[in-house]
Amino acid sequence: MEIQGLPGKLLAELGPSIASGELAEGAVLRIEELEERFGVSRTVVREAVRILESMRLVASRRRVGITVQPRRDWDVFDPLVIRWRLAGADRAAQLRSLGSLRVAVEPAAAALAAQHATADQCRELSALAVELTVTARAADLTAFLRHDIDFHATVLRASGNEMFAHLGDTVGAVLTGRTEHNLMPHQPRAYAVQLHREVAEAVCAGDAERAERAMRTIVTGALEELAAELG
Repeated sequence: MEIQGLPGKLLAELGPSIASGELAEGAVLRIEELEERFGVSRTVVREAVRILESMRLVASRRRVGITVQPRRDWDVFDPLVIRWRLAGADRAAQLRSLGSLRVAVEPAAAALAAQHATADQCRELSALAVELTVTARAADLTAFLRHDIDFHATVLRASGNEMFAHLGDTVGAVLTGRTEHNLMPHQPRAYAVQLHREVAEAVCAGDAERAERAMRTIVTGALEELAAELG
């Protein structure tokens, strides 16, 4: 999710400041001050604040101002919130938390996908598994990331569970963060690519146990590698 124009530029300043704690819980912002500080109109400020409110990072009250909310209230699944937190000091904790979420959800989603995936979704997974193989061999991390995000999002959608499907953007933000912050190997490991092919084959064959096992190996392996990288 990218916010365009001036509201997006304002969010790119305010969001990371809140996520990092630079703007601490309880800090009060004023629309007039933000207008002057960033040289933007009141309309731009209000639009940016509206988006921050939708993420529950801030709350606006008349005669009080715009107040930074406690972290426990944030929408921690929002891809932009994830991105901002990954750019800050709590990157390691954020990645571990999201890695644990993947371990809990994605194997179950793969098992369900083996039972519910449509013919089109099976074709898409098979094609993405091929693309992952090709881009891994070429060490094209940009293209590999794009296909990896699509692969995991397709598995989540194919599960037939709308709650799992809604986590596609969250998983995509995790994968993007690992790549952007140089926590991925320079060339994707062959065994990990093979496991993605195995997930695709198992889902298309209707083998829920094999799909669950292969996906669990992928996500637990990613979490272990992350732990090693982060010390």
